[in-house]
This record gives sequence, structure tokens and C-alpha cells, in this order.
Amino acid sequence: MSMATIFAESRQLPHIPKVVQELIESFRDEDVDVDEISRKVALDQSLTAKVLRMANSAHYGVSRTISNPHDAIMMLGFSNLRTMVLASGVTGAFKVPAGFDQKKFWRDAFAIGALAGWVAKYVPGCDKETAFTCGMLHSIGSLLIRVVLPDDTRRVDEAESIGSKRHLLEYGQLGYSYADVGSELAKRWKFPAEMQQAILEQNNAGDGKSYSKLAGVLYLAKYLKQAEDEHQDEKQIKDGFPIDVANALGMNLIKAADDLKSLNQLQSGLDGLLE
Repeated sequence: MSMATIFAESRQLPHIPKVVQELIESFRDEDVDVDEISRKVALDQSLTAKVLRMANSAHYGVSRTISNPHDAIMMLGFSNLRTMVLASGVTGAFKVPAGFDQKKFWRDAFAIGALAGWVAKYVPGCDKETAFTCGMLHSIGSLLIRVVLPDDTRRVDEAESIGSKRHLLEYGQLGYSYADVGSELAKRWKFPAEMQQAILEQNNAGDGKSYSKLAGVLYLAKYLKQAEDEHQDEKQIKDGFPIDVANALGMNLIKAADDLKSLNQLQSGLDGLLE
């Protein structure tokens, strides 16, 4: 099945709530009406319940109970509320095949989002929240392929388990990869063009192709996640770090290296969505 066919004919395409769509649009709007946004979030009871559960979690350490979306904005800031609502809307948009560990998938996605936000702190001109959102969404194409093409996905899973790179396996079998599909889905959901590009080019640094600044941040975040999964120590992380990519981004490697210990405490604050 071609990528165009996935989007043209599939009845399984994920849909997100209208208020989530409006929050996506807010990435382009510097004059967001936060009162109107909080009112619209409050109209979706399911979304509100999830957001308030996260807002009142120990991760945010609030001094009093947050009882509505407006309080969440006042105490945590609009950016935090937007991230919570986006995460809630996106995770609830997919119906995956039985037997697939969706919780692990999203935990990994949230972790890479947090790592992308961490990397962005050391890259001039890179917005931390935008990087976080790109990281959270980096693998949505993989999830959509899994939903629409479960048999093809199983074959890719088997080949990946012996050490092959997933995006190259998908290119060989399908003619496109999860990065292509994810970028197209981000386009249809109307995420900003720079975020679509970052998802599309997230593997380019390893393939010797050109890539945007945000795509480079994603590449480094994925490296750090792999290092974490392999229980690498600080020396191993530093020794294997993609210095050429970091230098191309203008990353402050000295400050980042000094702060590596902070990775051990890094959390997205979104895992409560999966309970």
C-alpha cells in the first residue's frame, strides 16, 4: 500500500478533538486568548479530567489543588497546559492492534520529548517546548503504519529485533518510512511547517543527508534515549555522542556535558495519561 493510499482510503486515520486542533494552531499565534482556550478545554470533560490529574501530580509540585483548566494556566503556564492537552488528544487518537504495548510506546515518545527539550536548552534559537512536542510526536508515523499495515509491521519488527534500522527497513519494504508518514500526519493535523520538517528529517543526520535544526535536536534526543536504554554511563554517552551533529547545531557541548547528571531526573510529567 502506498503512503498516499494510507491517507486517501484508510478509515483508521486518527482524529483529534477540535480544541486540540486549536491548540496546534496556537503555535503560530503570539496573541493567544488563554481564557478562551481554557474555556474550550473545560467543555471536554474527558480531556479536562486527564489534564487535571496530570496538573495535580507530584511532578508539578503545586501548592494547592488545581480544579479547572484556567487554574492550570495560572499556576503552570499556558505552555504546560498546551503540552498536556496535546498529549492527551494524540494518545487518545489511535486504536492499536491487540497485543501491542501502547503504554511503552508512549512512555518512550514522552521520554524522547523530554530529552529533545533538554537538548534544545543548549542549542541557540531552538524553542524548548517546540522541541518537546516534536520529540513526543517523532514516532506517530510508526504507530499509524502499525494500525493500517499490521502484517508489514510485524515483518519490520522482526528484522529490527536483530539490529537493523527501522526507517531503512520500512523504505526497503514499503518505499517510505515512519518519518514520512509522521510528517504527513503532522501536516494534516496542521502542525507548523518546521515541526513537520523535523519529523521528516529526524534520521537524516545518520544517513548523511541535510536536516533542519529541530531534526538535529531529535536525532540527539534519540541517541540519548538509546544510551539510557543501554544503561550507558556518562563516559560512554560522551564517547559516543554525535559531536558532528551537535557542532552543526551550535550546541553548547561544555554546558550540556556538565549537566549530564540532570538526565537521571528528567521526566515528561505525562506518564499519568497512561494509567
